[in-house]
Amino acid sequence: MVSAFPAARQVLRRAVAERAFPAAVVEVGQSRQVLWREAFGTLSFDSDSLLTQADTIFDLASLTKVLSTTAIALRQIERGAIGLDDPVTAHIVSWRGAPRDRVTIRDLLAHCSGLPAHAPLYRDHRGRAEFERAICETPLEYEPRSRSIYSDLGFMLLGFILEALSPLPVQFEALKSQMGIVQDLQFLPPAIWKSRTAPTREDDFRGRRVGEVDDDNAWALGGAAAQAGLFGTAAAVGDYARHLLQILDDRTGVFRRDALLTFIRRRTDVPGSSRALGWDTMLPTSSCGTRMSATAFGHTGFTGTSLWIDPARAVYVVLLTNRVHPKPDNDAIGRVRRALHDAVMDELP
Repeated sequence: MVSAFPAARQVLRRAVAERAFPAAVVEVGQSRQVLWREAFGTLSFDSDSLLTQADTIFDLASLTKVLSTTAIALRQIERGAIGLDDPVTAHIVSWRGAPRDRVTIRDLLAHCSGLPAHAPLYRDHRGRAEFERAICETPLEYEPRSRSIYSDLGFMLLGFILEALSPLPVQFEALKSQMGIVQDLQFLPPAIWKSRTAPTREDDFRGRRVGEVDDDNAWALGGAAAQAGLFGTAAAVGDYARHLLQILDDRTGVFRRDALLTFIRRRTDVPGSSRALGWDTMLPTSSCGTRMSATAFGHTGFTGTSLWIDPARAVYVVLLTNRVHPKPDNDAIGRVRRALHDAVMDELP
């Protein structure tokens, strides 16, 4: 494993020293090999905290949207169980009326359904039935497809459609098995993982340091949801990234190459949007910095996680942190992400 990324390493060392986050693990690789994996910092800011290790578990937050939900949707579309242009009304009977009746599964994936970004449904609701009703009663903020607003609510609705086929954790485990991923990556992490899991917030609503899924709406849905809930290691996310690069290399994989390309290409009929289907795409202002190619696609997570893949250079960068510890108002991760990705791309062998 190559370790010649001195500038990128310095970015993360400085970030830990400046308390951008207590813990971080980075992995950089290409389609057939890992180039660099390294752990930084300690699991928390507590004086007796353990050192971060390469196998530290992180709450992946919204990486769940692409690693699980988007991938499950792609698989079910390939199988014909659902269609990209199915109206949501064909699957969710309480989603009705104009202009909702024009919203499709493609729109949910591209974050252009008209739904707002977020709502604290966890304060008054528990479980799928209550959440589904609340989302379907939420007023739309804009005309569908007239713009794009990143929406947890839209992804929750997509998850409910997929769950009509079977539970999301069951579908994800089947997908992961087909991809050959044996590293730690799953919903509802077992108790044995706790000692090597990087903690997230000191949460006032739950009245404790969060030891389960950080996302409050995912927590109220039982811990496994379409918008958040996956936990895992940088190595596991790297395995996933290499599998996608393998497909893009036109080698055998869990998806057809043409289907994957449909999902990672920016949607051009939504004004001002950088969104593909599930995935985001590269802009000069993106979290992936300025050095990746225009074909790059990726995603971030609220807890301080990210995955970016550049097919033109056949490279991926995984960064897992717990930047929300102990409170989520620390936004230094924005500059760290950009600096890290630029340094990695400049230092590629």
